[in-house]
Amino acid sequence: MFSTSDTIVAIATPHGRGGIGVVRLSGRDANRIAGLLLRRRTPLPPRRATFGVIRSAAGGNGRILDEVVATYFQAPRSYTGEDVIEIAAHGSPPVLQEIVEAAMRHGARLAEPGEFTLRAYLNGRIDLVQAEAVADLIEAVTPLQARAAVDQLQGTLTSTIGGIDGQLFDLMARLEASLDFPEEGFHFVTPEEARGELEAVVGQLDRLVGEGRRGRMIREGATIAIAGRPNVGKSSLFNALVGAERAIVTSQPGTTRDALTERIDLDGVAATVVDTAGLRETGDVVEREGVRRAREAQGAASLVLLVLDGSRPLTADDRVLLADAGSTARLVVINKSDLPAAWSEETLAADGVRVSARTGEGIATLRRRMVERLTGADGWEDPPAITNIRHLALAEEAGAAVRRALDAVDAGATEEVVLAELGAAREALEAITGRRAPDELLHHIFARFCIGK
Repeated sequence: MFSTSDTIVAIATPHGRGGIGVVRLSGRDANRIAGLLLRRRTPLPPRRATFGVIRSAAGGNGRILDEVVATYFQAPRSYTGEDVIEIAAHGSPPVLQEIVEAAMRHGARLAEPGEFTLRAYLNGRIDLVQAEAVADLIEAVTPLQARAAVDQLQGTLTSTIGGIDGQLFDLMARLEASLDFPEEGFHFVTPEEARGELEAVVGQLDRLVGEGRRGRMIREGATIAIAGRPNVGKSSLFNALVGAERAIVTSQPGTTRDALTERIDLDGVAATVVDTAGLRETGDVVEREGVRRAREAQGAASLVLLVLDGSRPLTADDRVLLADAGSTARLVVINKSDLPAAWSEETLAADGVRVSARTGEGIATLRRRMVERLTGADGWEDPPAITNIRHLALAEEAGAAVRRALDAVDAGATEEVVLAELGAAREALEAITGRRAPDELLHHIFARFCIGK
C-alpha cells in the first residue's frame, strides 16, 4: 500500500542550470516546513507569491542559500490534492539540492519518482489515464505527441470509456432486474434489445481499438531503415529526410560501414531514420560486419525504405532484394529521378516512389507515403483517443468480452452467462482509468516518471 501521511519534497524542474528552479513540497506539513525554511512567524497565505530568504541552518546565523519566491496551493485545490508549496529559486543545482536537504531536516521525505502524480491519482484529482498522460506530455518530442497527451489529460479518453461503461452498466442493471423477478415472467430487456445494444458497443470498441493500433505509433515512435545495394544513394536520401548533411556521400561504394541514426518528425510520428551499409557480398571484414548490422537494423525496423537507382538498369542484387520482402513493412524508393530513367516502375511488383535525393524532388511525396505505410492513413487531423499499448490491450479485452456476451444472447443463453461476460468487459474498461488498479500496476506506471513530478 502507498502512504500519503508524510510530506514529500523534490526538485520539480529538469536537472541542470537555468534561470529558475523549483522545489516542490506536498503533504500536511508542507506549509509548516516552508515557514521554517523562510523563518516566518505566520503560515504562507494561499495562492499568493511570497518573497523570502532561505538559510543553510536554523536560526539567524546560517549562510543565505538563496532569495526565493514561495507559493502555497491549499488542499484540495492543488495538483496533488494536498497542501503544496512551490519554492522558486535560481536554477543552480547545488542551491536547489541544499533547499531540498534543508526541507528534509525539517521533516520532509525525498519523493519517489512520480510520487506527486501518484498522490494526485490516489486523492482523486486525476485518473490513471490522465496520470499516464502527464508522463507522455513531459516526454513528447513532436507536436502531435503533445496534443495526444493533452487530450488524454483533459479527459477525452476517460469520457469515451465512461460512456461505454455506462451503457454496459445500464444493460446489466436490466438483466439483473429480470433475474430478480423471475416469477413475474417479465423481461426488462428483450434479446433483440440486448443484441442491438451490444452490437452498438462492439462498434464503438472496434473504432477505439482501430484508432489505437494506429495511435501507438504516435506515442512509441517508429524506426525507418534505409536499405539497398551500395551506391544507390541511401546516404543522400538519409540526408534529404533529416534535412542536414549527416551522412558522408561519395561515389565510392561501401562508404557507410556502421549504422547512422537521426530522429525526425514525420507528420507527428517521432521517427528514427537509420542509414545502413549497402547490401552486397564482400570480403572486407569491416564492411561485412556493416552488412550484418544493416540486416539486423532492417529486421527491427517499423518500415524499410528499399532504395533502387532509377538511372541504371536493375541488377541481379536489386532483384534479390525486391524478392526478399520479409515480414517488415516496405516502401520501394526509386532514387535519382533528376537523371534519365533507365527503367520504368511498371517493371516492379510493388509500388515505387520516384525521388531525387540530390535535388529534393519527390521527398514530400515520399514522406506522405511513409506516414500512410506506417499508420494505414495519410495522417491525423486530430490525435486518436488511444495511443498507449496498455489501454489498447484492455480495450481489445473488453471488446472480446462484449462479443462473447453477444454470442451468448444469440445462442439463447441465460442472463447469468451474459452478465458474466459484461462484468468482464467492465473490469477491463475500469482498469484503463484505474478504478481497478493493483499496486503492482501503479508501481510500474509511476516508476517511469522523473522525481519531482
